[in-house]
Amino acid sequence: MSNKEHKKMAHRLSQLLAGLLTISSLSANAQAQATTASINIYSARHYPTDEALYNDFSKSTGIKINRVDADDAGILSRLKAEGSASPADVILLVDAARLWRAEVDGLFLPIKSKKLEEAIPDKLRAKPTDTGGIAWFGLSTRARVIVYDKQKYQKTDIDTYEKLADSQFKGKLCIRSGSHPYNLSLFGAMTEHLGPQQTEVWLKGLVANLARSPAGGDTDQIKGVATGECAIAVTNTYYLARLMRSTNSVDKSMVEKIGVVFPNQASWGTHLNIAGGAVAKNSKNTENAVKFLEYLASASAQNHFANGNNEWPAAKGMSFDNPALKAMSGGGFKSEVLPISAVGMNQIKVQQMLDRVGFK
Repeated sequence: MSNKEHKKMAHRLSQLLAGLLTISSLSANAQAQATTASINIYSARHYPTDEALYNDFSKSTGIKINRVDADDAGILSRLKAEGSASPADVILLVDAARLWRAEVDGLFLPIKSKKLEEAIPDKLRAKPTDTGGIAWFGLSTRARVIVYDKQKYQKTDIDTYEKLADSQFKGKLCIRSGSHPYNLSLFGAMTEHLGPQQTEVWLKGLVANLARSPAGGDTDQIKGVATGECAIAVTNTYYLARLMRSTNSVDKSMVEKIGVVFPNQASWGTHLNIAGGAVAKNSKNTENAVKFLEYLASASAQNHFANGNNEWPAAKGMSFDNPALKAMSGGGFKSEVLPISAVGMNQIKVQQMLDRVGFK
């Protein structure tokens, strides 16, 4: 082989090696990107059982989840403060009125997703924008029910929200702070049903019936009824279901002493509190954020909401095996149907009413 041919072959080998190195580098980069794909979630869901959801999503997609936990108000304040620099991709909130408020404040990115639109009913999601995008989707619900002392009352004694203000229950009501999002949404709905004037009279009646100053969470209200501190209380269903499914003897004893009512079955239905999700307005990982929301609307995730955290699934046609939810509802109940925007817009009025009637 001549010197010239030798140089030519060496050049070709050099080019081939360079090409192989380039392919290897590209492959390594692609693999690194795949293994470091991630989304940042701001979540108001503080439930240990949700860890299984996050782990399952990451395992099936390779997308890592970074999470910041706070309450609804704290998350919305943080998003506003961060502005366009926010690293948030997905927002998970546990109150419909707060979801609506964030939408109005422009904190969400309206998205188009066939999977989400087919799974989540119209009444449990935002209205489409002019471009057809939807700002947020409900992913689970909780009914706001009444529990009562079975030794003192029957279901018919307290089968509507209006009866909570009846004078026969003076000194017998336990309820958490009136300013808590769960109650603000309920009171906003009552304002829509009764009108502002009658709702304020009703709220004044609640204050008159308090067994103690509003304090604690919903579980504390249930315990108040079981221990005799009060005779009636208001709670979200998933708190009650936790106690019903508990193996703790104290919890079992409490559950045996109380009854549960899904209010207003003969009128507008029981109020639902909606937990939902959205893509953050300034998300840098929109495609993966949408994938995560679509995953939460899937059958496996919806079953987890029901069986893992005792919530009612939001997706259409879902069945579940949670014995506590089935036992307390008798297999089903009539739920309230109101525009979320109406409930949200009423909350300023409600807060003013609470101040006037002294509901802390």
